[in-house]
Amino acid sequence: MISGVKSLWLIAVIAAVGMTGVAEAADGVPGVDVSNWTGDVDWASVASGGGKFAFVQATEGTNYRNPRFDAQFAGAATAGLLRGAYHFAQPHESDGTAQAEYFLQNGGNWTSDGQTLPGVLDIEDNPYKDKNGKNNCYDLSAEDMVTWIKDFAKKYRQQTGRDAIIYTTTSWWQTCTGNSAAFKANPLWLARWGGDPGELPKGWKRHTFWQSAEKGSLAGGQNSFNGTESQLRSLANPPARVSVSGLVKGRKLYRVTVTNTGPHPVENIVISGRAYGGQKVVKAPGCKFSGTAVRCAIEKLERGQKAAFTFTTKPKPTGQVGVVVKVGTVTLNLKS
Repeated sequence: MISGVKSLWLIAVIAAVGMTGVAEAADGVPGVDVSNWTGDVDWASVASGGGKFAFVQATEGTNYRNPRFDAQFAGAATAGLLRGAYHFAQPHESDGTAQAEYFLQNGGNWTSDGQTLPGVLDIEDNPYKDKNGKNNCYDLSAEDMVTWIKDFAKKYRQQTGRDAIIYTTTSWWQTCTGNSAAFKANPLWLARWGGDPGELPKGWKRHTFWQSAEKGSLAGGQNSFNGTESQLRSLANPPARVSVSGLVKGRKLYRVTVTNTGPHPVENIVISGRAYGGQKVVKAPGCKFSGTAVRCAIEKLERGQKAAFTFTTKPKPTGQVGVVVKVGTVTLNLKS
């Protein structure tokens, strides 16, 4: 039977760069979004004007890449801003997986440099109705639209270990996804021009970013992060994370699995265990053991990788037996 699954958060070793001062006004941390239409951006002016982050359009569909993307993306970083890339969805042209792959290959791939925000799926009213003859929902049913978004989000997470940010409006979401609540894990970037964010789409209790105007005092669209500058940096540079699970088979076989479920590689993981109930450890491949104690070490665990260890004990015929396993601050009691 499965005896338990727990998670351990670790301190990420990469620090954000170029972030000075504090911008924690009541309406959040200011930032911008830009595209090819914005033209050349004076990023130093954005930074001196209080901007702390920028989203840059990278792609659209599977056949358009912003010709200014490289300059805009690098320019934001040089000016000390956190930056992220966004993809403008064309759900009627190809599936979500294909568009996520195109985005990842053309600027949307997240990197753990402490300065890159998760990528964004921009999905909203069809702006090309006169050209493509589709309705605001690109002629997809709500069910098909939810599937499309799930495919995009799944591919992005598989590739990067991060949940893609979703940019949308409440009205579009309600109409075109049936107000789906299936994307709670994805940070919400809400587009609503005006003095307040208003009603949120179903499934989200708060927005992470808010686009309040098409243009503002800084370049491009006017945006704010719903939190502090420190929290914004944490979104770009989240902690490493591993999960620990245990399985007991009979009275003498214990299996411990450590999985890297976070975005960063994790090094020097130590698994220590101690058998109880009058039993001794008699076998533990890849580990050191003596008497009731066992110790295993993982030199490095890449994102998405897992390592499993099996302990065999010699138990007493009766009475409760088990192994207590510790990994960092996590403790599992595997008992039979």
